[in-house]
Amino acid sequence: MKKLLFALIIFFGATPLFAQKIYYNVDFITYFDNREYRQPLQKPQTIFATRLSPEVGVYFQDQTNAKHLLIAGVHYTQPMGSKWKEATLIPTAYYNYLFKGFDVSLGMIPAKKRIEPLPDFIQYDSIAYARPNIMGALLQYSSNIGYVTLMCDWRGYQTPHTREMFRIVANGQYQYMGKFKYFVGAYGQINHKANFAPPTQREGVCDDIILAPYIGVNFHTKPIDSLSIRAFYITGMQNYRIAKQQHIPNSVMCELFIRWKFIGVKNIFYAGNNIMPYYNIYGSDLNQGDPFYQAKIYNRTDIFVYILRKNFVNIYFSWNLHKAQNYKLAHQQQLIATFSLDAIKHNNTKLKSIFDK
Repeated sequence: MKKLLFALIIFFGATPLFAQKIYYNVDFITYFDNREYRQPLQKPQTIFATRLSPEVGVYFQDQTNAKHLLIAGVHYTQPMGSKWKEATLIPTAYYNYLFKGFDVSLGMIPAKKRIEPLPDFIQYDSIAYARPNIMGALLQYSSNIGYVTLMCDWRGYQTPHTREMFRIVANGQYQYMGKFKYFVGAYGQINHKANFAPPTQREGVCDDIILAPYIGVNFHTKPIDSLSIRAFYITGMQNYRIAKQQHIPNSVMCELFIRWKFIGVKNIFYAGNNIMPYYNIYGSDLNQGDPFYQAKIYNRTDIFVYILRKNFVNIYFSWNLHKAQNYKLAHQQQLIATFSLDAIKHNNTKLKSIFDK
């Protein structure tokens, strides 16, 4: 890592056309996630860890005022109650281009750079805890009428011991401000699980394809800070190629979100087909979403409170209730704290993370 940073500094120091500056940042997150699940779709567990993510790099602006950054860093994650040997070190190294609403990143990119977090049926929070990076590319454009995002995440390098796996996720939203804020958008995903390299026996190639358009409105009704409703139609294809099996799920989902000052409620109701029919075989290798979406009827209610929410720090507690089909009610408690040194200069915004409500 030191050699890489030294090479970057030498490279930009040898470029006399632009004035280079040093970029540095430190992110911190600690997450306590207690899951009291007693039904077959999930397992009870407690996920409790702290992550420190320092990064440093160089940047400059060219003649068009576009901003170019080269950044390297590391995610140091320490599970609570464990020793040093249980810690993980995951490097980051990426190029970032910023120009007139365009935000393009290539390399090993922190997932926090997404404009918005992915919904639970596409991104399970357990996976987000364990994999803080996007491995590949993140292309984004935003304006006052909406945004679009394209992400390529290469999750598996093919060897006799590891599968080739990757996914491409695209989403966008158009919004119109009338009496209320109206918006329409969609998520699309192609998630591909290939085989191990020879001589490991073939297990069969699978695809997880999801298309989820939605429409919604945010009423901005005082004294409530946010009152929004979003309705999804979810379809796609689960393809098990070697067995020549295909499932085409069709489902609907409604999301209600209410927040007043530091307290709020988020409720999701899902009804339709199992969008993960091969989860019992391949697990998260194929399906990166929350396993609760194997149920035909599923309701999740999050009751949350922000303990501290500023431009550089965000601490909240959430009590989440899960009811899937005829199984018993499942409880989940989350306490998540995030801090960003770089965000101190953003005085007019609240710090956001991929785990926010």
